[in-house]
Amino acid sequence: MAEFHRVVVTGGAGFIGANYVRHVLGAHPDRELVVLDKLTYAGNLDNLAGLTDRLTFVQGDIADGDAVAEAVRGADAIVNFAAESHVDRSLIDAGPFVCTNVQGVMVLLEAARGFGVKRFLQVSTDEVYGDLAGTDAHSVETDVLRPRSPYAATKAAAEHLVRSYVVSYGLDAVITRGSNTYGPYQYPEKIIPLFVTNAIEGKPLPLYGKGQAVRDYMHAADHAGGIDAVLHHGAAGETYNLGARMEVNGVDVAEIILDALGKGRDLIEFVPDRPGHDYRYSVDPSKAEALGWERKWTWPEGLVETVRWYVANEPWWREVKAKLDFRKHEKSWYEQRKS
Repeated sequence: MAEFHRVVVTGGAGFIGANYVRHVLGAHPDRELVVLDKLTYAGNLDNLAGLTDRLTFVQGDIADGDAVAEAVRGADAIVNFAAESHVDRSLIDAGPFVCTNVQGVMVLLEAARGFGVKRFLQVSTDEVYGDLAGTDAHSVETDVLRPRSPYAATKAAAEHLVRSYVVSYGLDAVITRGSNTYGPYQYPEKIIPLFVTNAIEGKPLPLYGKGQAVRDYMHAADHAGGIDAVLHHGAAGETYNLGARMEVNGVDVAEIILDALGKGRDLIEFVPDRPGHDYRYSVDPSKAEALGWERKWTWPEGLVETVRWYVANEPWWREVKAKLDFRKHEKSWYEQRKS
């Protein structure tokens, strides 16, 4: 097992990044963590509440070489969560996705090479595989990448950059491709926190098309554990799928949430589909499981527990949804589609 004393976690104030920070500080209490985060609309220091005295926080953009150098100097490893990650937003404006997800990754790779970082882990997504609708196939790591949204395309481009640094410069790097993730601290533009918080507020739950798009839902704690397993045990230059072997459609998600909250299913509102909507993702996580990674959360128990978290942490999400950025996006995207 590879040991790392000082690890830089980029995007560590975001959803999966914050859950990873919590996992690491629990599993490796002597680990020195540096969180580098730009604190965009989805970054939130409240996600790290109770942990700030156990880490070093650097506010900065991964596309800014000076900020990256400040964070990376002296580090053994970099785990890159920093990304623009919402497909809907990428359909409105792909520019920020190219800047962060491609240019930013190049800056990080150069820093890893320049500062002699022992291992670089790029957190990617199952969306790079493209749509598996109409098949019963499960994506494996050797499949051709066929991204279909600007978001997925930039994540695929980042993967190609990482591999080029492995081959061209001998950088020790690994890649994880995670399936759809849910859990505490998720920004409420994504389906599960949006539906939970809307249901609590008595607002409609907007489902694209007929709500039949299938996703493999993995709890954030399991995703964090999988990334940590790949960081320590993964083979240099390799890619690892992380998934829960759970295929669930949008209607099922909405109904479980409504039932958990005691709300009527009349809150479900079908809205026109988004352009180029991928209707099925499913990955085979056998390669990561062979490293000893085991998932803890089952479905729908994990979703019900997540609903309870949002109920218990209402001030957190109400503050997020009250901010101008959330309200502008909701109006320009969901309200527009409903009309």
